[in-house]
Amino acid sequence: MSPSKTASGYHEAVNSSAWKWLATDPYGRLALLGIVLVLVVIAVRALQAVANRRILDRDARYRTRKLISGLGYFSLAAAALAIFGPKMSDVAVAAGIASAGLAFALQEVIASIAGYVAVSFGGFYRIGDRVQLGGIRGDVIDISVLRTTLMELGEWVEGDLYNGRIVRVANSFVFKEPVFNYSGDFPFVWDEIKIPVRFGSDAKLARQIFQSVADEVCQEYLEPSLSKWHEVQRKYSVEDARLEPAVTLKVTDNWIEYTARYVVPFDRRRTVRDRLHTAILEEVNASNGRVQLGSTTIEIVAFPETGSRSTST
Repeated sequence: MSPSKTASGYHEAVNSSAWKWLATDPYGRLALLGIVLVLVVIAVRALQAVANRRILDRDARYRTRKLISGLGYFSLAAAALAIFGPKMSDVAVAAGIASAGLAFALQEVIASIAGYVAVSFGGFYRIGDRVQLGGIRGDVIDISVLRTTLMELGEWVEGDLYNGRIVRVANSFVFKEPVFNYSGDFPFVWDEIKIPVRFGSDAKLARQIFQSVADEVCQEYLEPSLSKWHEVQRKYSVEDARLEPAVTLKVTDNWIEYTARYVVPFDRRRTVRDRLHTAILEEVNASNGRVQLGSTTIEIVAFPETGSRSTST
């Protein structure tokens, strides 16, 4: 027998035994599943990289990435079923033995997976919503099986502006703490500003100025907010509420305090406040002193008596 035939037969025997070990031995099946896992991960990341380069629309790119991830999970599950299918009873026995310990060790992971199911089918929030989870307030930019990713708002930045931090919150929080959604069924919020006016000003004119400014600035949001509020009333047992801008008055020790209350989109609070304050200042300056903004005043009623003691030598 020639050496080449001997080497060929040896390689065939090795390959045959290796494949037999992968196909029949329990540890071999685990190794085969590991190989499939590596290949699936490589394929998913390659396809997602192509999607990132080729798809320009943000929402379409995100949905495509999620679809690729879902196909990867499905392929891995199908491969596991094909590999362990003939010996599924053995796998069930092994899984039953390990389930108690795994359930205790991975209870937070299991709760996060359950939270993902609740978020996906319970309508807690979706991509793009502004929420508060676990004390963190921000916009939802990703929802994975274990964590929700937020672009954080606030902290050292005033107003509803991003501060640059990306926060990942475990999905299990939906079972532990309240979920505040600023943009769910009703993507508007009630906001208000307070305007101090000096005593002696024309109170009636001041109210007219503030009401007209609020009506003019917030007019564009009235009709869409009314439409959304009617949908909320049909879905939930909630009383009717005033969505038109309203101005109320309160007398304090230092000034007359007006409060302008209005409805604004959840992501426009800072912009609308700027427009309101700018228009109010312009109208107050144009009132020729009939309306004057207030400031903290201190009135000294009397000075304490002081005496001087003279000494003689």
